[in-house]
Amino acid sequence: MHRDTVPAHLVRLVRNSALRLGIAPQEIALATGLEPGALTDDLARVPTAAINRIWELIFVQGGEGVGLLVAGNVPLGSLHAWDYLVTSAPTLAEGLREGARWISALTDPAVSLDVVEDGRHLTLNYNGLPYRDGIDREISVFALATFLQRMREAGGGAAGPVRVAFAHPAPPRHGGLVDAFGTARIDFDQPTNSIVLLDAGQETPSADPELARIMRRYVETGLASARPVADWRTTFRAALADALADDVLSLERVACRLAVSPRTLQRRLGDHGTTWREEIDAVRHERAAYLLRDTRLPVQSIAARLGYADPRALRRAFQRWTGHTPDAYRKSAALPATSGDGG
Repeated sequence: MHRDTVPAHLVRLVRNSALRLGIAPQEIALATGLEPGALTDDLARVPTAAINRIWELIFVQGGEGVGLLVAGNVPLGSLHAWDYLVTSAPTLAEGLREGARWISALTDPAVSLDVVEDGRHLTLNYNGLPYRDGIDREISVFALATFLQRMREAGGGAAGPVRVAFAHPAPPRHGGLVDAFGTARIDFDQPTNSIVLLDAGQETPSADPELARIMRRYVETGLASARPVADWRTTFRAALADALADDVLSLERVACRLAVSPRTLQRRLGDHGTTWREEIDAVRHERAAYLLRDTRLPVQSIAARLGYADPRALRRAFQRWTGHTPDAYRKSAALPATSGDGG
């Protein structure tokens, strides 16, 4: 169910808001480990931690009230198919139920969105993922403000809440919230974040049953086809491992695989608090442990595969990594008798 991930289009939206606030692209890439190109695939799922780090940057830059600021730059379509799924339903209530059902197409599946109808009243409850004080508040404000914007678009601008509730404590000032939500009844320290509407069961001007059916199928197919996106460090490690396997381990060759200059690659490694030599060491360690544990290759052959001219160099390195010799490690790993080469 893609837990601990969010869709790339949501990360794009928040990243664009960060850029509008003047946060440098390099700062965002360093904080998240993501390249802008990683967010162009609408089927990609990004670690939730990455979008949280962008929110951290936004909060530091914008402070209190930045959640409303970000919500002000979410035009219809920014939330991808989920937008049209909600706004094309026959009634606002039905659209919100569909949005709740397919919430994982919008955000982390651990987020809770549910709809409760009681006579003329409809309540949309939102429980986000707990995060840091202040940042968590702004994310909740952003979420409710964005949901209300979609309700108003679906209802032809008529949707207005009779009550808004937030789980976080009241801020020193909340006049901006009153203006944004269109009601003076805004409560804090509540069990959940919620919006209460009246008469949400009436047919909406934007109702389009055929579009709603298409969007439902699109969302379902998209979730089934979704795939995690690798961060920069993971992509680099994969390129390094490939170069090692091809026996062409050099800074220039790996930089070429990543379509950057050697100098840029070294600078990027420094930004991530590591070096070319440390990364080679890490990949060799991982590969050596695998080959010793899961194959019967002699130590001399493993050393050659890892780019060592002398098996003694591998023995010294392995002792440094693990405190054990390669032979002792292999013995302790209890290699099954049926293991093959595997290399």
